[in-house]
Amino acid sequence: MRNALVTGANRGLGLEFCRQLLAAGWRVSACCREPRRADALVALHEGAAGRLQIEALDVAVAAQIAALAERLASRGHLDLLINNAGVLVSGERFGTLRAEDLARSFAINASAPLLLTQALAPLLARGHAAKVLCVSSQLGSIAQAREFRTVSYAVSKAALNMGVRRLAAELGARGITVVAMHPGWVRTDMGGAAAPLQPPDAVRGMLAVLERLTPAQGGRFYAHDGSELPW
Repeated sequence: MRNALVTGANRGLGLEFCRQLLAAGWRVSACCREPRRADALVALHEGAAGRLQIEALDVAVAAQIAALAERLASRGHLDLLINNAGVLVSGERFGTLRAEDLARSFAINASAPLLLTQALAPLLARGHAAKVLCVSSQLGSIAQAREFRTVSYAVSKAALNMGVRRLAAELGARGITVVAMHPGWVRTDMGGAAAPLQPPDAVRGMLAVLERLTPAQGGRFYAHDGSELPW
């Protein structure tokens, strides 16, 4: 059975990744900070016939990442890691930027995917054509930067993109494909009600793109429709 791990799995894109992977026959470790408050995830667990394991994980806490890797060691292998957990500080404009918002954004959006991928690399190396998807954003594209807004999010996603390039260079030789993907503007708590794309469509697109990638294409930045984005 193919094994996947999804962070930020309690809502939005993370929850939808879990739904679609379970429907495709995967066994899924679904990670979130407070499992007892993740009602939709618990409901999904009840109908998953034992193929969904809910794990408590605050990705900003390095000790929790290490403990998770230790708990999962008995699984034997990991075929897919989806670094989905993220944070966006709303309403940022020049003159209102706060150090604590920058620090938290970097910890969750940039540092955590690096540290989690590093911790789970031994499991990924034993997986079948293992892949790592880091959910990034078009806002992290330096080439497309035009204005000063959502700065903590944008610069932390740009840092994540660099992390993806470095991880791909390190893990590609082990047969592990690492990519960044922009899911589109999706109607989630983060994306807002005006977003034109529904989570099932965004996730379906990302999984379809991911399915056909190889380590030779690692370190690239894709949109959910398969188009390649500029760094």
